[in-house]
Amino acid sequence: MTASHSPTLVIGVGNEYRGDDGAGIAVARLLRNQLPSHVRILEQSGEGTSLLDSWRAAASVVLVDAVQSGAAPGTIHRFDASQAPVPAGLFPCSTHAFGVAEAIEMARALHELPSRMVVYGIEGADFADGNGLSPAVQRAVAQVAAQVGRELRNSSDIERRQEAK
Repeated sequence: MTASHSPTLVIGVGNEYRGDDGAGIAVARLLRNQLPSHVRILEQSGEGTSLLDSWRAAASVVLVDAVQSGAAPGTIHRFDASQAPVPAGLFPCSTHAFGVAEAIEMARALHELPSRMVVYGIEGADFADGNGLSPAVQRAVAQVAAQVGRELRNSSDIERRQEAK
């Protein structure tokens, strides 16, 4: 990575004190010491304006949050938000009127969406007060962390090869 590159950012979204809503935070924590040094990792509540501010300087963002779509708990959804809108109905877990999907679409409308924006949603089962993830969500957290790690390490390898040319 050269100094002119904007950082790559991983954002784990959620509330670790609301059961499976902590899935995004758990992924961020698993990745904290596993990624290349140019990758920044943040934990966010999911409040839209804070998300917009956090990814403003980033060229590449991976965002992970818990979702509720009616799919089986632990189902992993992956969206390339730089190519198409993220289904707003997947992110009803947010207590904010302006959450993840709305922040992404606001950034798109303002032409401030990072050039690469990948969103992972982990289907939750239990969003009640309390610590800890359900077993299916815990397994999905490990799978998403491994997949994000592979994707970011592969993209770093590609960048280094392009810079060497």
